[in-house]
Amino acid sequence: MLLNFFSGLRAHKVPVSIKELLVLLEAMEHRLAFGSIDDFYLLARTVLIKDEKYYDRFDKAFGAYFKGLESIEDIFQALIPDDWIRSEFLKQLSDEEKAKIESMGGLEKLIEEFKKRLDEQQKRHQGGNRWIGTGGTSPFGNSGYNPEGIRVGGESRNKSAVKVWDKREFKNLDDDVELGTRNIKMALRKLRKFARTGAADQLDLPDTISSTARNAGFLDIKMVPERHNAVKVLLFLDVGGSMDPYIRLCEELFSACKTEFKHLEYFYFHNFIYERVWKDNARRHQETTQLFDVLHKYSSDYRVIFIGDASMAPYEIASQYGSVEHMNEEPGYKWMERVTETYDKVIWLNPVSEKYWDYTQSIKMTHELVDGHMYPLTLEGLDKGIKYLTK
Repeated sequence: MLLNFFSGLRAHKVPVSIKELLVLLEAMEHRLAFGSIDDFYLLARTVLIKDEKYYDRFDKAFGAYFKGLESIEDIFQALIPDDWIRSEFLKQLSDEEKAKIESMGGLEKLIEEFKKRLDEQQKRHQGGNRWIGTGGTSPFGNSGYNPEGIRVGGESRNKSAVKVWDKREFKNLDDDVELGTRNIKMALRKLRKFARTGAADQLDLPDTISSTARNAGFLDIKMVPERHNAVKVLLFLDVGGSMDPYIRLCEELFSACKTEFKHLEYFYFHNFIYERVWKDNARRHQETTQLFDVLHKYSSDYRVIFIGDASMAPYEIASQYGSVEHMNEEPGYKWMERVTETYDKVIWLNPVSEKYWDYTQSIKMTHELVDGHMYPLTLEGLDKGIKYLTK
């Protein structure tokens, strides 16, 4: 009975398999979700979705499945067993409303009459007190009022019928949405690793209990060093020129980086990496740092992230004196080779859409210089880049 729902998930690019569908059907047979469409939603999402970035797509597919049914009767026949319907109604009703339902002949009579009117009604109805429609006081419909009613589609006004699911609370987790500080932080957290360093000044309760038990009950306190974020990040940000359209996006990424990592060092460059970088854009020509000093100061266990569009004249990478800002004695590619030789993990995040990379020679050159580890500056690109950095 869930084949159409399964197909809808696939149509919304949610990666679900037949095995997961069978697990969901088995869970339903064991009534792990019973009497509530909200319970079914949570169960289905738990069983079918393995990555939170697909939650919003699941929500859209879930909503489209119910809205796309040819008639409300399909919901009763295709997905929701009669005992679910009865249980859901009974949970929502007050004692007074239950008494009024009894005055109509009971819940069984109400559902029977609802299906009968679906068969009799041939068009949309607005207002009134009999047909299924909107407004009005019929027991069936939406946006009207009848305490004995079944809500049919639409948005509730009086909150007197069963809740219709349509929240979509996970928009900003989807790969396809615009990056923001919150979802950048969520992606970057996958890069963090923790290690115990420093003095042993924290109680290790599990080891203390185990050691005390082995010591015939005599207390044997065990201490461990505090856990620290052990990841070290070296961030290089392209500024100016063709990067101007991406300033806000890079600021959000930089803001997220500063709050997520204790060991973060950052430097700026323009177009491509050369013999010097800087910390302060306002004083980029007066106060610079030699790249050789950076390579010698920060150990090889730093994870290096370049952020730039890599869009420039090819000679800026390949030629001596190719920089548009100064007379560089060595070509840019030589300095990038030194970076990749010094650090084990180097990636380049590019805000330019990946579909345009092959049309720009400098992007292809940069892509090769970082051994193919260039990723689009999207949630999916961040996820791929971080997976490489954490291998």
